[in-house]
Amino acid sequence: MAFGFIHEKLDIKILILFILRRLPGVVEPETLMELCQCDGGIGYFDYSDCLSELVETEHVEETDEGYRITEKGARNADAVESSLPYSVRSKAEKLLEPVANRLMRAAMLKAVHEQTDSGCMVDLGMSDGMGEVLSLRFLCSGDEQAKKIERNFRKDAEGYYQRIVEMLSEDK
Repeated sequence: MAFGFIHEKLDIKILILFILRRLPGVVEPETLMELCQCDGGIGYFDYSDCLSELVETEHVEETDEGYRITEKGARNADAVESSLPYSVRSKAEKLLEPVANRLMRAAMLKAVHEQTDSGCMVDLGMSDGMGEVLSLRFLCSGDEQAKKIERNFRKDAEGYYQRIVEMLSEDK
């Protein structure tokens, strides 16, 4: 016996669009599936079928990193999401908040590297949503070090920013 309010494919699709519409970027497949489990009545296979159909009908875009809603999907979601039970919408919105915050923060960080004629260049950047607050480009020893720098920067970009400002503001 299935629990929850959502059992029909149309309702599952509306829930998927409801969730994606509130996220500021691409969400990983596992995270999207977890968010859609906010209502206990959705089975994995029904969820997978509905997501595939939304991709086929161009309501959802699939990328290498995950899924995001399209303009068409957002427009249609806006028209029908009020048909979701209030309790399901409330649960979903509570679960969405930390994910949305994480995606928003990730969108404000840049950490990439490339091989150039002079070696491996790492580009780091941080934005505050209104403009760029940090931009760093430097040479490192190779791909392995570049990946480590990127990973560390993504974990604590704000801390690195603060330390750089403190070091450069010191009286010498």
